[in-house]
Amino acid sequence: MFKHVLPPSATVLSAVHVANGSSYGEGSADIAYPIQPTELPELCAVIVNVSTSAISNYRFGLFLPAQWNSRFLAVGNGGFTGGINWLDMGAGVRYGHAVVSTDTGHNSTNEVSWALNNPERKKDFGYRAIHGSVELGKEMTQAYYGRKIAYSYYSGASTGGRQGLKEAQISPDSFDGMVVGAPAWQTSHMQPWTTKVTTYNLPVTAQNHIDPSLFGVIGAEVTKQCDALDGVTDGIVSSPEFCNFTVDPLLCSTQGANQSACLTKEQGATVLNFYADWYAQGRFAFPGLGLSSESQWVFLLGGDKPTIFGDEYIQYFLYDDPTWSWTQFNDSIVWQADAEDPGNCTANKYDMSAFQRRGGKIFMYHGYSDALIPTRSSNVFYQHVADAVGGVEKLQSWFRFFLVPGMQHVTGTAVNAPWYFAGANAQAVLGQNVYSTPGFEDARHDALLALMDWVENGTAIDEIVATTWKTTTDYTSGVLRQRPLCPYPKRQTYDGKGDPDRPESFSCK
Repeated sequence: MFKHVLPPSATVLSAVHVANGSSYGEGSADIAYPIQPTELPELCAVIVNVSTSAISNYRFGLFLPAQWNSRFLAVGNGGFTGGINWLDMGAGVRYGHAVVSTDTGHNSTNEVSWALNNPERKKDFGYRAIHGSVELGKEMTQAYYGRKIAYSYYSGASTGGRQGLKEAQISPDSFDGMVVGAPAWQTSHMQPWTTKVTTYNLPVTAQNHIDPSLFGVIGAEVTKQCDALDGVTDGIVSSPEFCNFTVDPLLCSTQGANQSACLTKEQGATVLNFYADWYAQGRFAFPGLGLSSESQWVFLLGGDKPTIFGDEYIQYFLYDDPTWSWTQFNDSIVWQADAEDPGNCTANKYDMSAFQRRGGKIFMYHGYSDALIPTRSSNVFYQHVADAVGGVEKLQSWFRFFLVPGMQHVTGTAVNAPWYFAGANAQAVLGQNVYSTPGFEDARHDALLALMDWVENGTAIDEIVATTWKTTTDYTSGVLRQRPLCPYPKRQTYDGKGDPDRPESFSCK
């Protein structure tokens, strides 16, 4: 069935009938995505291998449901992981879509040694695997059903967000609509920044080093100073950009400071470095961490060396030198990475007017409490696109950007903030068999359904209602809060009198 639509470089590795109510995936053989979706609808599951050079190849998985709604969906990956994202495919196929995911050209968790001296694998990761998977996945879908795809969609966050934006930039007709969360779009800047920001807190023997046990103290002070600016004192910092935060109350030298949980002057300077934008050799390079991100600081800032997300990118992508050490870091690295952009990963073709002209729509979001990818990196991207097409107002008809108070990286919250709206990667957080927003399966509460309504019916996304539960990742525990999220530059605004846990007490202004 697929031979006439696949090139000689592509081979069908398996094609399996999956009965209604069954599970499918590769288990532990898929290192990055070993957990399989369950209670799937009846479908055909296909795995294809594509050779891209003598030293590289990628695989992709395709779910073809028995009850197909004529729509196609590609889902993205995360970090530097290599694996077919069966869990997000499982969420997508429940809408009735045919769904594709690629392993990005390797099989691993977030370690990056697979890229060493292999420019072809870097290209697969950067753009070639997602592009080829979408093109071939579409051809296979149409061959399988014997009819054309009516609409094509994308859903991805973090690296997945980058993948989607990159694909729309190099191939504007790939998608009619995209859900893009916390995109890691600026690989050549973000990965060096990941090492840079950690060096502010190293070595652990330095006087300015902050022990992770104090991160919560810093976060509590941010909440104290910034929480009430939105008119609701609820533990959620909803307007961090309006907060004139000062570290002074945390200093041990301040009268009344808790001497068992305070900061020295040198440590206070480290805190401000975390929040500060990075200017490398006098030029803006990357935004700093946002106020209210402290609950996730331990991921990047809590070790005795930087994470592999920065160091191994420099070692294996940029220098092809595993002996390079973070102690050799200097600010020129970001400009070298910017010039070379190994793998052509960075999604910086800001003039996306070709995507716009063919009717494409983008729903992009980012959590205010994200400490893995600074929230303002999405603001930077959005402004770049606006500048390329004539201003933010010109974007509103096709590209809307939503900021999510209290949301951490891609999913979750540490402060009981409404964070869930069936965004990329989110449904799998609630369970292996979850579809949409449980109990609210409609376009007002589900980002993909809202996007479909925008693309297919012209109903712009003026707001999306986010939900959190009494146990934040257990929808059976009962709804705790719901609030509307607003397209930038509009803001989530409290009416001053209603129940702050009810969405009707807020509006977008």
